[in-house]
Amino acid sequence: MGSFRDSSILIVETGRTTIRAGLGVHELLKAPAVEILARVGFRQITGESSNGVDTNGKKLSNDSDVSRAPSSPNRLPYHPNPSAKVNDYLVGTQLDEALATGQDILISWPFADGDVRDWTQAEALWKYVIFNQLQIKRTQNESPVILSMSAGLSRDLLEQVCQLFFERFNVAGFAVLERPMAQIYATGLLSGVVVDVGYEQSDISPIYDGFILQNIRTSTAIGIRDCENYLANILRSNQSVMAAASPPDSPVDSQTIQQFLLDFAQHIWREGLVRVPSDGQTAEVPEDEGVTDIAAVLVAGKEKAVIETGMKKKATAKASAAEQARAREIEALDLVTVEFRGHSITVGKERHRFCEPLFDPTLLKPIQQVPVSDTQDQPLPLQDAVGLAVRQADVDQRQYIWQGLFVTGDLGNRVKGIGIALQSRLSPYILSNPEQPTDVQPRSIRVASVPEYFAEFREKGDRLAAFLGTSIVAKIIFNESQTKSFVSKLEYDEKGPHAIIEMSPALF
Repeated sequence: MGSFRDSSILIVETGRTTIRAGLGVHELLKAPAVEILARVGFRQITGESSNGVDTNGKKLSNDSDVSRAPSSPNRLPYHPNPSAKVNDYLVGTQLDEALATGQDILISWPFADGDVRDWTQAEALWKYVIFNQLQIKRTQNESPVILSMSAGLSRDLLEQVCQLFFERFNVAGFAVLERPMAQIYATGLLSGVVVDVGYEQSDISPIYDGFILQNIRTSTAIGIRDCENYLANILRSNQSVMAAASPPDSPVDSQTIQQFLLDFAQHIWREGLVRVPSDGQTAEVPEDEGVTDIAAVLVAGKEKAVIETGMKKKATAKASAAEQARAREIEALDLVTVEFRGHSITVGKERHRFCEPLFDPTLLKPIQQVPVSDTQDQPLPLQDAVGLAVRQADVDQRQYIWQGLFVTGDLGNRVKGIGIALQSRLSPYILSNPEQPTDVQPRSIRVASVPEYFAEFREKGDRLAAFLGTSIVAKIIFNESQTKSFVSKLEYDEKGPHAIIEMSPALF
């Protein structure tokens, strides 16, 4: 079994709502070249309503900018169409443009359940990424593919994925990696608990010594959408926001106001303006004690910011006592002015409440936009879902798992302090556990992150951890002539789709 050229290796990370991909594995691992929403569109012929999904006329950005009108409160929409062919579906920019012009489009999210809801829709997405965005020619495809997907997929599903990539995309080799493993690899660890905060739910995967503890993996039906709804509701009490949402001289209807508030809430967290207080009440910023590691500052490319901060401090020192007092007062208010759709909007500390529903889902009950059904179980707070999952691990594994608490997903690097906030709320799960012997009693929880030395991933690595980890694994397995971790075209021809099971021992 030979090895492949680094430049030909294709990395495809498939999440619930986003697909990221790149061609080639380089010395300095690169960020994804392609990032699209994992959704497809089907033009309506019968006149059936698509519930106004994403028809606000603006092109959506490449993250979790997902439909505001799912088919039910806790599910992204899925519309099966048994007669549809791959080319019948609109994907990527083609779909964005159709929505922007107000066409009646049914949106489906084939990966939203963590597996594959619809194989034709899945093929349409992967085909678009590989042949349209990365410009690979099917007839001359020399690329081996490593695909990272959700953990715990069935053998039948893996065989079907393997068959699709070899027979429809003509790949030269194929490997599958579970996303939580890719995410923990990106931190340089082999044990930990990966907390992937998604759009409509958060996945929790305890990992020990390079293996996902499949029997205790869990998820809680709380995610970014809940946070956006919650902040949108809070912003209704901000006069500056409401004046922009519905100007006094030209008021708009309540639905338009709500959509404006949701879009503005999303804009705030995406711009990195949200900080999560660890104690759940106040956001304390530690005073700068001075630069102690000049080398680290230079490597991180932050010398300009450090110099500017130093100059600001010197100027403040010369200010009068009254001026200093006023500056402290402004700082305490924590006001920020945001430019949004032609408006200058001032928001204060209320923006830092964005993540509160993750830690206390009961806050969502009074919000009309996120109904909580009486028949539906209340989602577990994130800290309880994580704590209870790790508590199910063997006693002697827990102390190692707690040394790698890794919060990832789209909030990972845009919302400051989310890892620390979760860490502080998890302390009850390690402080009192009398059934454990003293020598294996966990004494602390360590927050993990993507190391700074991945230059292409600096400042965004925690969000792109799955892609980074998949790239690391690709570089190893496709260059190892003795490896049994991928299926070659020859092996596929000999054994068929079942070959993926034999070549992926870590999955089972």
